[in-house]
Amino acid sequence: MTRRVVLLHTVSGLLPVFGELGKGLPADVKVSNIVDESLLADALAEGALTASISRRVVDHVISAVDSGAVAVMATCSSIGPAVELAAQLVDVPVLRVDVPMVDAAIESAQVAAGTERAPRIAVLATAKSTLSPTVDLVRRRAQDASVEPELEVRLLSEAFAANASGDTARHDAIIAEALRDLAESVDSIVLAQASMARVAAIVSNEGLTTPTFSSPGLAMGRLASVLEHA
Repeated sequence: MTRRVVLLHTVSGLLPVFGELGKGLPADVKVSNIVDESLLADALAEGALTASISRRVVDHVISAVDSGAVAVMATCSSIGPAVELAAQLVDVPVLRVDVPMVDAAIESAQVAAGTERAPRIAVLATAKSTLSPTVDLVRRRAQDASVEPELEVRLLSEAFAANASGDTARHDAIIAEALRDLAESVDSIVLAQASMARVAAIVSNEGLTTPTFSSPGLAMGRLASVLEHA
């Protein structure tokens, strides 16, 4: 019997990324997609996740579950707090895309720091609407793990503007430069948006060794694990 999972997207351009990663899910799983770019557009316009936007996220999740989804994952970090709210209202797993990434970054930084000092974690975002939810998530997950990290937070607004204008090369170059700049001063780096993931491969190929974490692959791995044990 086929099981259906729903991915909630706020950026249509990420459909191919998650579509490819979806091939790693159990064979009996069919992936359906909900795309609502107005959620991110409105969060950017408002500068934060509002009650109205949160209600719409919750409505999407409830609709997905009512239509038979056995799990739902939102692929946008900006709406993460609303996803957590929705998870309390349904009886199937509802996942934030960024939790596995944040957990991995905390664990990696803790190992690198040892017992002599606090772990140092950098959080990079290009959209203001993503920065606060991601930093809040890092702090909460670190507290749950009894870790007190030092955070370096950077908003790369110029990269967002470049991407919005279609200049993906400049978008990637700005992020890559920030990664190089941070490499020697932090133990791990979080790329707060799924759209930033490809840059991690670019700097890795250059020999940058600071552990850098992005959400798509880790999130789909977590989803696969949830489905395997369902």
